[in-house]
Amino acid sequence: MANPTNNRSSDIEALALQGYKLGHKIGEGSYATVITASYQDEAGKNADLACKVIDKAKAPTDFVNKFFPRELDILTKLDHPNIIQIHSILQRGLKIFIFMRYAEKGDLLSHIKKTGFIKEQQCKIWFFQMANALKYLHNHDIAHRDLKCENILLSEHFNVKLADFGFACFCSNEGGNKLASQTYCGSAAYAAPEVVSGIPYDAQLADAWSLGVILFIMLNGKMPFDDSNLSKLLDDQRCMKFAFRRKLHDVISPQAKATVAVLLDPNAATRWDMHEILNCNWVAVEKNRNVCVK
Repeated sequence: MANPTNNRSSDIEALALQGYKLGHKIGEGSYATVITASYQDEAGKNADLACKVIDKAKAPTDFVNKFFPRELDILTKLDHPNIIQIHSILQRGLKIFIFMRYAEKGDLLSHIKKTGFIKEQQCKIWFFQMANALKYLHNHDIAHRDLKCENILLSEHFNVKLADFGFACFCSNEGGNKLASQTYCGSAAYAAPEVVSGIPYDAQLADAWSLGVILFIMLNGKMPFDDSNLSKLLDDQRCMKFAFRRKLHDVISPQAKATVAVLLDPNAATRWDMHEILNCNWVAVEKNRNVCVK
């Protein structure tokens, strides 16, 4: 039996020959680990990175054969300032090393847990950046399908970087015909009612719902719906049974509340898409502003 320690040492040595150095663990899932990393090019210039290490030996068959190849295909096509930048993708045996830009300020969920609700002007900037990234994806016929605060990363200058495309998919077939998504993935707390109820759905409009949940959390400092009981969750979603905390009710502008409402519309057919959102009164002003927070 192979020694895991020796395997890790071998990986480190092989990556070092290509200019990469692995650091400490910052996240872990069932078959993937995220660690800090750095890269030094031939000119001696250093870059701080994060590395997602995927062990195909530990992953389920559908992930290895379906989700992961699609994730790699999508990652190699993306180039947007508010989507995490991929540095390189390397393979050693059954391990895949995805090197990407390091988000110095962590993820949005950790930020909210530390600071509480976010002031509306900052929410608007981050929301604009998220919506802009989503519009880019949707224009390229891609849906994220796992939008949540943990997958919204923050750069050194507190700009949004959308990450984790493990459940992302293309929304049309080779003939250009739009496909209904039938994979019920992501987190229930962020999932649209059509996803929770298990019917085929428009993945891009499901993304819009998840973005509405994230906006609510930023403005309110808590979730709009309780996901501990899926039947009650679905009832609450369909009845739009969410409310801002009393102490914040008069602090949050009517325009911000209206933006949440058009995204958390239980009827996907009337829910606003990214084009409509980016042209709404609350968000449109950011198009003419410098949205980078130093």
